[in-house]
Amino acid sequence: MADNNVEQEIISIIADVSGFEPEEIRPDTNLQKDLEIDSIKAIEIVVAVEKKYGVSIRDEDIPKVTMVKHIIDLAKTLTKEGS
Repeated sequence: MADNNVEQEIISIIADVSGFEPEEIRPDTNLQKDLEIDSIKAIEIVVAVEKKYGVSIRDEDIPKVTMVKHIIDLAKTLTKEGS
């Protein structure tokens, strides 16, 4: 799986949940401050990522995810562990 594809797919998921355009979302975008992602939307994003990649994100990792790049890195790490 190409790293760039993961980044684009994660950004697409975040765009769907947040209502922002994918072009407005970059790896250094802050989920809460820039995209107004609350805890409910954060869980929606996590569930979508889990379904997309067939991975499981631990509950204790969710509060650590504050930037788009954190989700991208987490998805890349979990998909590599599973392969």
